[in-house]
Amino acid sequence: MRNLTEANLTDTVVASIDTTTEPAARARFVAVATSLIRHLHAFVRESELTEEEWLAGIEFLTATGHKCDERRQEFILLSDTLGVSMLVDAINHRKPGGASETTVLGPFYLPDARDAPMWSDIAQGLAGVPTYLSGRVLDVDGAPIAGATLDVWQVDGDGLYDVQRPGASYARGKFTVGDDGRYGLRTIKPVSYSIPTDGPVGVMLRAMGRHPFRPAHVHLIVSAPGYGTVTTHLFVKGDPYLDTDAVFAVKESLIADFVEHPPGRAPDGGTCERPFCTAGYDFRLVRAPK
Repeated sequence: MRNLTEANLTDTVVASIDTTTEPAARARFVAVATSLIRHLHAFVRESELTEEEWLAGIEFLTATGHKCDERRQEFILLSDTLGVSMLVDAINHRKPGGASETTVLGPFYLPDARDAPMWSDIAQGLAGVPTYLSGRVLDVDGAPIAGATLDVWQVDGDGLYDVQRPGASYARGKFTVGDDGRYGLRTIKPVSYSIPTDGPVGVMLRAMGRHPFRPAHVHLIVSAPGYGTVTTHLFVKGDPYLDTDAVFAVKESLIADFVEHPPGRAPDGGTCERPFCTAGYDFRLVRAPK
C-alpha cells in the first residue's frame, strides 16, 4: 500500500476487502461495500471536496445522529428528503399492475399501536374535521382477504405526530378486517405539515432553498398472512403540496377524494353533529412468493 495516490487509492481500498475466504453469506456485504467505496470516492473526485467541506460533512452526520432517539429518527428523515427512501422503496417493491403502491415509512412510526374495533375513532379528542375512512382489502383479482390488518397513524390538527409531543399518544390504531375484507375507522381529516426543521435536515433544506412541507395524508401498513405487506399513504386530493412533497412520496394512485358532508348520518351508522368528510379506498395485496 505504498505510494498511494489519487489515481490508485480507490482500487487499493477495494482490494483490502478479504474475498478469498468469504463465506457465501458475506458475498452481498462485499458487493455493497465495494459499490459504496467506489461511489463515495467518485463523489469526492467529482466535487473535488475540500478539507473544510469534508469536516462539515462529518459534523453534519454527527449532528444527525445526536438528533436521533427512541421517538425520532433523523437519519430516516435525511434519507426521505434526499429521495433515497423512495428509491429503495421503488427497487424493493416492484409490483404487478393493479396492486396497491407503496411509499416511505417515515420517521414517526411506532410498532405498538393498540388494537381497535372497527369504526373506532383513533383521533378521539383531537380538534379537526371528523373523517370516516372505509374500503376493502382485496387480492389483485378482487377477492376479499379475511383477517387483513391495517396499522394506521397520522398527525393531529396542528400537523404534529404524538411522538412530537412529550407524553402524548393519539391518532394510531390497528384494525383487523372481517371475512368480507371490509374496514372502517374514524379519525380527523389530515392536514399538510412541515417536517421537523429544528435539526440537521432543516439546515440542509434551507441551504438547498427547499420547503419542508408534506401534503396531507394518512399512513397505513396493510398486511395479511400469505401476502406481501404494503407500507403506504392516502393523500388528500387537492392538497397544494402534492406536486412538491418534501420526501417525494406522492403517487397518483394513492390520492383519495375526501368528500365533505353536512351534519347527519355517518358511515359508521351513527350521527355526526358536525360537518364531516368521507374517503373510500380499496387496498390490493399481492401473494407472497412461496
